[in-house]
Amino acid sequence: MLASPVPMHIPDGFLSVLVALFFWAATAIVVAYALKRVNTDLGERQVPLMGVLAACIFAGQMLNFNVAAGTSGHLVGAALATIMLGPWASILIMTCVIAVQGLIFQDGGLLAMGANIFNMGIVATAVAYATYRLVARLSGGRAGGMLAAAFLSAWASIVVTSLAVGLQLALSGTSPANLAIPAMGGVHLLIGIGEGLITVGAVSFLRATRRDMLEQGTAPVRGGRGILVAGLALALALAVVSPLASADPDGLEWFAEQQHFTNRQVQSPIKLIPDYRLPGIGSEAAATIASGVVGMLIVFGAAGATAYIRRNRKNLPAH
Repeated sequence: MLASPVPMHIPDGFLSVLVALFFWAATAIVVAYALKRVNTDLGERQVPLMGVLAACIFAGQMLNFNVAAGTSGHLVGAALATIMLGPWASILIMTCVIAVQGLIFQDGGLLAMGANIFNMGIVATAVAYATYRLVARLSGGRAGGMLAAAFLSAWASIVVTSLAVGLQLALSGTSPANLAIPAMGGVHLLIGIGEGLITVGAVSFLRATRRDMLEQGTAPVRGGRGILVAGLALALALAVVSPLASADPDGLEWFAEQQHFTNRQVQSPIKLIPDYRLPGIGSEAAATIASGVVGMLIVFGAAGATAYIRRNRKNLPAH
């Protein structure tokens, strides 16, 4: 069945104004620090990859997959970005993706955007980074251990992020903590497996074909233009198949339906490309594909521009 991707992130109305503003402030501080760190740490290898990876994550997030009991999940991508480019670049990539989703596609609320970036950009990245480093060190760098590190970091990033969402719902008075936190964590134990398998697949492919793209350091990666073309082709392919995404509710939507607080959702005052359907196209599938292409190009440009601006500022002569 063809289906447009369903909304994935916290909409406005689920969080109280006080909680939403608190996480906007916390997110602004961390993202500002990430910009500073990327300005210092950004190497030539990260510049072409940031835009491409952001485009692939955006397109990948449009593909909800069936999980169980009428629920679905989707790639978040913070673990993969962290493994490939490190935590600070990952935070900026996820910020670009989530901001474009909220501003252009009305996927996630504007007031709740700070919390969405905090959850999927900051919490997911921090958990993925810590888990990956720990398991990789314990494995001694063996191939199987590195893949286990990739799986566990992705799985843990999803589960802990869902617990953060549950806590925010409880702090907002939307759902009691004894319901929200275990319910969100429980359903995302399964969704995290999907994230882990996708991350392992991507890491395995890169280890077999371009291991240098998984190595930390500042040396430029080989074939920068080829990476750009291949990465954008992959993102385009994901956008083309996005109408096949599962129409089942994702973990948060499922919980909202179970607890009967979906009516708290406040519609965004902005309607640019709502529901990932480009206006003016009659075919639902074509409208979804077109919106995916538009979105991946915007995210590619935003993340790529961020990387180039930070690199150029880094290279300015000191006064």
